[in-house]
Amino acid sequence: MTVFFTLLGDIGMRVATRSVNLGPALQRAVLAALLVDAPHAVPVDRLAERVWGDRRPARFRESLYSYLSRLRTALSSADEATRIIREPGGYRLIVNPDAVDLHRFRALVARARAEQHDDTAADLFAQALRLWRSEPFATMDTPWFNALRDSLGQERIAAELDRNETELRRGRHAQILPELHRRAEEHPLDERLAGQLMLTLYRCGRTAEALDHYETIRVRLAEDLGIDPGAPLRRLHQQILTAHPSLDHPVPRPDTADVLVPRQLPAPPGMFTSRGHELERLDRALGEQRNGGMVVISAIGGIGGVGKSWLALRWAHQNAGLFPDGQLYVNLRGFDPASAPMAPAAAARRFLDALGVDPNTIPADPEALFGLYRSLLASKSLLIVLDDARDADQVRPLLPGSPSCTVLVTSRNNLASLVTTHGAQLLRLTVFDPPEARALLARHLGADRIAAEPGPVATLVECCAGLPLALGIVAARAAAHPDFPLAVLADELRETTGRLDALEAGDLTASLRGVFATSYQALTPEARRLFTLLGPAPGSDVGLPAAASLAGLPPARTRALLAELETAHLVEQHRPGRYRMHDLLRLYATEISDGEPAEAGAALDRVTDFYLHTAFAANRALDGPDTPFRPRLAPPVPGCTPLEAADGSTALEWFTAEHPCLLAAQDTALARGRHDVVWQLAWTLISFHLGGHHLEEYHALWHTALTAVAHHDDQGPRILTHWRYGHARALKGEFTDALNHLEAALSLAEDSADTAAQAHINRTLGWVWEQKGDCHHALDHAVRALDLYLTLDNSAWQANQLNAVGWLYAQLGRYDEAQSHCAEALALFRKSGRSGAEASTLDSLGYVAHLTGQWESALGHYEQALDLFRSIGDAYNEADTLAHLGDTHDAVGHSGQARTAWRQALGLYRAQNRAGGAERMEQLLAEAEEEEEEAVTEAGEDRAAPP
Repeated sequence: MTVFFTLLGDIGMRVATRSVNLGPALQRAVLAALLVDAPHAVPVDRLAERVWGDRRPARFRESLYSYLSRLRTALSSADEATRIIREPGGYRLIVNPDAVDLHRFRALVARARAEQHDDTAADLFAQALRLWRSEPFATMDTPWFNALRDSLGQERIAAELDRNETELRRGRHAQILPELHRRAEEHPLDERLAGQLMLTLYRCGRTAEALDHYETIRVRLAEDLGIDPGAPLRRLHQQILTAHPSLDHPVPRPDTADVLVPRQLPAPPGMFTSRGHELERLDRALGEQRNGGMVVISAIGGIGGVGKSWLALRWAHQNAGLFPDGQLYVNLRGFDPASAPMAPAAAARRFLDALGVDPNTIPADPEALFGLYRSLLASKSLLIVLDDARDADQVRPLLPGSPSCTVLVTSRNNLASLVTTHGAQLLRLTVFDPPEARALLARHLGADRIAAEPGPVATLVECCAGLPLALGIVAARAAAHPDFPLAVLADELRETTGRLDALEAGDLTASLRGVFATSYQALTPEARRLFTLLGPAPGSDVGLPAAASLAGLPPARTRALLAELETAHLVEQHRPGRYRMHDLLRLYATEISDGEPAEAGAALDRVTDFYLHTAFAANRALDGPDTPFRPRLAPPVPGCTPLEAADGSTALEWFTAEHPCLLAAQDTALARGRHDVVWQLAWTLISFHLGGHHLEEYHALWHTALTAVAHHDDQGPRILTHWRYGHARALKGEFTDALNHLEAALSLAEDSADTAAQAHINRTLGWVWEQKGDCHHALDHAVRALDLYLTLDNSAWQANQLNAVGWLYAQLGRYDEAQSHCAEALALFRKSGRSGAEASTLDSLGYVAHLTGQWESALGHYEQALDLFRSIGDAYNEADTLAHLGDTHDAVGHSGQARTAWRQALGLYRAQNRAGGAERMEQLLAEAEEEEEEAVTEAGEDRAAPP
């Protein structure tokens, strides 16, 4: 019997042509949760989270086992090969991937993108898109199903656009024109789609219409988003105006908008030599695996300083043109002596930022985050460089599923497990042999100078043990004194004994410490001091202002010393104004600093205070004066010169650039016993973390703060830390732990008679209970918070909580109370001039009016909210209010106004990469068009009917 499972629409199962009854909705949800990951195991807790979300019943395991038992029975009666098995890792569904429409869709799309013949590719795309019947999982409402639905919608749209490109190359412009017209109306701000329609109209001899469509989207982009068309669309418009001959022939896929094409590769190595064989191997790997329809994964291994990153970057820059959708790069800090390895979720978050995803749409759940990341990559041809990986576990979540992407990984560890699981090709670098080492020295110093002193050159090569990092440092030392014989440097190296103990034993046979020592001794005393202080400094790199505080020197003098270190190849200015050391050099510098603990400690205190006080000022620029628990900082230590942010934009830029260093500074403060600094640094980052959805880092900082406040007698920091850590746990969906910490914070606040703290914590408790789906408990805490806020002289806090209470009343159907609370909040916001908060409250009032049938009032509130959101440039909330406005127009029969509002919302949702909102708008617009067509048809039939 032929068994087929459907997920791209209703969850279903067919045996031959007969549909099988899969039972109630939750049982079908269990099947879907297993099918999506098949044939991999899904842990029980993760399965429950997918099916129930935050509404998991107390005895969920019994329900889950019951559903699994019934599903086993249904599957066994249909196909013996398809079955659910229990494993230590959870439950696994054994099924042929071709028997699941989702897996078949992805496989067909991947084959189509890799296919060299357009006729075959077009057939594969058609097969894939025919598998879609309706919105996936429409009846399921949990965070996991919602995130998956959104990401699948993105995959479908990407496949349709790629299919259009294929058809244009086949010359089938006339056949796809009707579909392009329809889709362009649904997605009026999609520039790639607009380009496809313009080219199609031009090839059909309708040049005027093509130019008209360009003008239409140009005006829409300007009016709705305040931007001009991107470079590819402008270029196509110019080509149509001039009837460029290339338009009559197949053209490659146009790039997406410039802002969505990441170019993250660091600068290529300047003095690269040898490694020709390795570069050829990487070229072959790309060709072989692409022909096989697999993701190309090359793992470059070897000891520190052997040139892994240089090889990866050299190859990446040479082949960047093969990846029209850009290049992603991240340093995973697997072996950074000053920073913990980067979490895969943090790396994925950076990549999503680079791909233009709105931070507010990035899911907090790591699994959903990785799903969104892979979905966006599914339609792109990208090169992804994962530098300095700790192990395979750090790499796996960042691997794409599309064969159009290529991944380069560098690591000191052997990543052999990636060969088994992902077909990776391993490339282990060894040190240079003597001829290669001499060639590298010759690149730096010139062939004549090398040939003139063969004996000393042999000594230099021997002392450097063929390690490219050491050779580069020695060459820089020699280049700084072109008139000195190389024998002088060779003698210095020969006299230095020992080796850098932190290196892996057995990998080198000569003294790297000696290589480093000679370059170090050649520095001026001030540069030597700065080099030593940079070793233990927090973070993987350092900006000039932070380095100045670290050294206790003016920025101008610090810049000059950094230039001296850069000339000696002891630091690298990898971005303008930001400097980093190779980790082996950091180890050496730290060794030296250990001999001067007092000076090193004073430097760490200066740079930690720099980060704390600058972050405090930046937070003030971002968040204003109302942030709870604003700490009173001790003055910065002498020699520390913090920065002042000019405005919120400057503050945000600084936080973004210094974020990894701020995280490392907290660890440094904890190690030095500066417990106040630990929680104060966490406080300064609240707005940045929550505003940018850096939820993993938010959680980590407050977890560290818990350790620090255990040493604190003051109740205030302990209240703050339990409150914020509880909030962080709730954001991760761990509500039991969250409530425990929030209740502990509330108890401490009550013991301290701290009214403001009690109000803030009750407000958060209300939010947590709402997330758990218990609006009654939520309202109890929200009302308690409001009562407490009303005793305080802070109208902003009061207004925010009035709006929160009003919202909860609306959820419980208590509309009169909802309206009165929101109206009172609105009056307070208007009095204080907080436009953004006023607009949000107007939106809440519109929502309440809509629910109670007060249509004109709802429309008025939504229109006022829109004006305010637009006046402050808040496009994110503008999109939601436009959607609400369209709903109300639709409810009162204003079909034209409803469609206008929905189209505007759709344009914003698409520009913000908010797939869920865009999908809903597309569905509403499609239904409205169908209703209009049916009305026209019925009217025609009525006129044609005999009297």
